[in-house]
Amino acid sequence: MGFLKSLFGEKEAKFVEVAPFGARYEVPKGETMLEAALKNGVPFPHNCTVGTCGSCKCKLKSGRVSALTDFGYTLSQQEIAAGFILACQAVPKDALTQVEVESQALDAPPVESFTGKISATETLTHDIVKVTVALDRPIKFVAGQYANLKYPNIKRARNYSFADAPDRDGRQQISFFIRKVPNGMFTEALFKGELNDQTLDIEGPHGNFHLHPGNTPMVCIAGGSGLAPLLSVLEKARKDRVQRPCAFLFGARTQADLYGLEQIQQIAQNWNGQFVFLPVLSHEPADSSWTGARGLVTQFITDALPGIDWSTAEGYMCGPPGMIDAGIASMTEAGMKLDAIFYDKFTDESHSAKMP
Repeated sequence: MGFLKSLFGEKEAKFVEVAPFGARYEVPKGETMLEAALKNGVPFPHNCTVGTCGSCKCKLKSGRVSALTDFGYTLSQQEIAAGFILACQAVPKDALTQVEVESQALDAPPVESFTGKISATETLTHDIVKVTVALDRPIKFVAGQYANLKYPNIKRARNYSFADAPDRDGRQQISFFIRKVPNGMFTEALFKGELNDQTLDIEGPHGNFHLHPGNTPMVCIAGGSGLAPLLSVLEKARKDRVQRPCAFLFGARTQADLYGLEQIQQIAQNWNGQFVFLPVLSHEPADSSWTGARGLVTQFITDALPGIDWSTAEGYMCGPPGMIDAGIASMTEAGMKLDAIFYDKFTDESHSAKMP
């Protein structure tokens, strides 16, 4: 029989074990670890299923996997070195692969479907607008989460973070900061006003980005429309009288790209403890009136809260992948633990996850 197997190439069954669920399931040929998990009823965290949102990140404990697409676009080099993979892009190579899913400490409301219409738009910068949507009923979410927005005439849903702090009874008016993506069907239609008074399909809440409990220093970094989830998180923390030192760095290209400053100032003035806000401009003309920090926002991470114990601090970042990767490198170099860094990468349309 063994000779026949070698002749005809019979393949060995591939199994995956997932901790802490205690689940064991087979992965058929042509399926990813995530696809097989969901078919077997394993509650594997996920959302986009195409390798960009990071929701299915897990740690490879034993075995080998093939990656359908490069894990490095969503995961940092530090995470990859630590053994993390994306289940939606992983195909097991060995008879048994063991992975561990991080504890889902987030007690989020269930995902529901809503309909809504754009009730207001406000220009924030040359390429970012604040969009307010009136829903058919209130939605409950955790600060830092996002929703899928879909216009019936456009095939694929777009994911945008809530820019508001949540209410206990839910919010029927929700806001998003949406950046115009060149040749992006959804944002092109939005910026032309073609979506005004049109019915949108909204699904949410999604995502596991949130403020973790504690009183240790927190270093927050936002870039572009990544300001939305961090404003939601910080405003909710302010309302809850969270007491912990906080540094908030906001990276933009020029002064014209800074926005939300009044709201940030209100949060800073009413924060229960030390709050340092540091805007950093990367492409501000040298002869302008700007007297603040210049360069890449990640270069100023250690300047915002000097003297803190980085081994106990936490990092929170939302923005483009390059900023996140540089931020993780700077934070870990300063002494912050990798598992104390939480982020939400905003990818462009070609990678089909959260739209910046």
